[in-house]
Amino acid sequence: MMAPVFAHGQLRLYLLALLESGPKHGYELITALSDRFGGTYRPSAGTIYPRLARLEEEGLVTRVDQERKSTYALTEAGYAELTARREDLARLEQDIEESVRARADTVRQDVRGTMRDLRADLAEAARHARERAVPYTPVSQDPRTVSHVHWMEAEQLLQRFRDELRADLRRADARGGVERLTVETLQTVLDSALDAVRRTLP
Repeated sequence: MMAPVFAHGQLRLYLLALLESGPKHGYELITALSDRFGGTYRPSAGTIYPRLARLEEEGLVTRVDQERKSTYALTEAGYAELTARREDLARLEQDIEESVRARADTVRQDVRGTMRDLRADLAEAARHARERAVPYTPVSQDPRTVSHVHWMEAEQLLQRFRDELRADLRRADARGGVERLTVETLQTVLDSALDAVRRTLP
């Protein structure tokens, strides 16, 4: 289990720091935090909005409602607090850097463990498939023809994989949900799959 990302009061301070560059919607703040942590942490709306409301009550931020969105900006008091707490913010940035490394290491270890389990499951499934397989007799016994048929089947599988994954990634991107963790997981899975398939080639 990962340790809490922010200690008491730290998220409050970091929200002020994120607003220093200009007004932002709550969703933009959530995305900025997720980007800062390389996708290993994404706060929920239930975490962010109550803290923004508290900052507004304290007079440190102001909220402007436009249609269905609310924009938050620092007040003069918010800028003053941020200026007074530069040292605290510097220490927080260092803590975040260490947290990002630790969380990334944990995620990588989890992915490696999952891939080991997946490879074992695939090997077991392949063994069962071979045991249950009905002998296949092609119309032509020409090895080149048989090889071409298998090559086309492999091409179709690759095309289906690409199409389905691209569709999933496009949908996630439209929702702002493609994170660094997704890319690293994809790279790990594909590298493992490539190595496994290459071992079957002559």
